[in-house]
Parts: sequence; structure tokens; C-alpha cells
Amino acid sequence: MTAWLHTAAMLATAAGVLSACAAYLATRQVRLSLGVLLDFLTAAGLIRLADEPSWSSIATAAAVIGLRKLIATRLGRHPLVR
Repeated sequence: MTAWLHTAAMLATAAGVLSACAAYLATRQVRLSLGVLLDFLTAAGLIRLADEPSWSSIATAAAVIGLRKLIATRLGRHPLVR
């Protein structure tokens, strides 16, 4: 991975953590702040994929996006409603 792509991915990750903390402090909603964090982590993963993608890195990115969608869907449901 080139140095600037690695730096961009790390900055996206750090921005995600900071943004998730700020979202939580502003709204006191864990669901919202976790959604913000997952979006930034997805962006960081896609930045990492930009440098010479291999099948394993594509599979990893697809798994991360699938996990993000699963968690986001699960967070959208009320815990008492089935």
C-alpha cells in the first residue's frame, strides 16, 4: 500500500472514532454514533482497497460491507419488537 493511501485510511479511521464520539456526546444515542463509526470504517476499508486489489482484499471488503449492513439493519430494530 502506498504511503498516502495508508495515511488516508488511518485518517478516515481516526475521523470516524472522533465523529462517533462527537455524535454520541451531542445526541446520547448509541445507535446513531455506531452508525457514524461504521460508515467511516467502511470508507477506510474502501481506501485500503484502492491499492492493487487482490481477490482476498476484495473478499475482505465485501465481508466488511456485509457486516456493516447486517449491524445497521439489526440496530434499526427495536429490541422489544419481533
